[in-house]
Amino acid sequence: MSENITPSTPDPADSSAPSAAAPAAKRKKPVYEDPMVNPSRAIRPLGTDEGRKLATEAARVALENNGSDVMVIDVCAQSAEFDFFVLATGTSRRQLHAISEQIDDALEKGLGDQRLGIEGYEDSRWIVLDYGSVVIHLFDEETRDYYDLESLWADGTPIALSDLGLTETK
Repeated sequence: MSENITPSTPDPADSSAPSAAAPAAKRKKPVYEDPMVNPSRAIRPLGTDEGRKLATEAARVALENNGSDVMVIDVCAQSAEFDFFVLATGTSRRQLHAISEQIDDALEKGLGDQRLGIEGYEDSRWIVLDYGSVVIHLFDEETRDYYDLESLWADGTPIALSDLGLTETK
């Protein structure tokens, strides 16, 4: 006994059946979540804890090497590329080099991270150390005032050194 089977077509009266002709108001719109506000695990698969640890260590080293105006800024909500900025000011080329080299030692040897790039080391007015989730900016005073990254990234959240377990010595 064979049955005559015909392909089923949705009943236009059935409201659960999707229809290409359905009014736009009845179609479900995809929910958009801004990845900068609610970071996905795809953007930050390991979260921000490791970056915060690197930023804290870089700030500690800058303070120990007499860097001034040391600042950590959380820029997670502004950037998918990096999570924290560490800013510090030095008084001489020699001091900026020392801070840079000590940060490299602390992060690479001490924490097992690897620097992705460095810029400005030869000129020594603005040295940038790129550790992926953390970007460290070491300035002389004039260059820091001129570029004013604190204002440029004003939407970032400054993290008090005391919240990182650090104190600035004077």
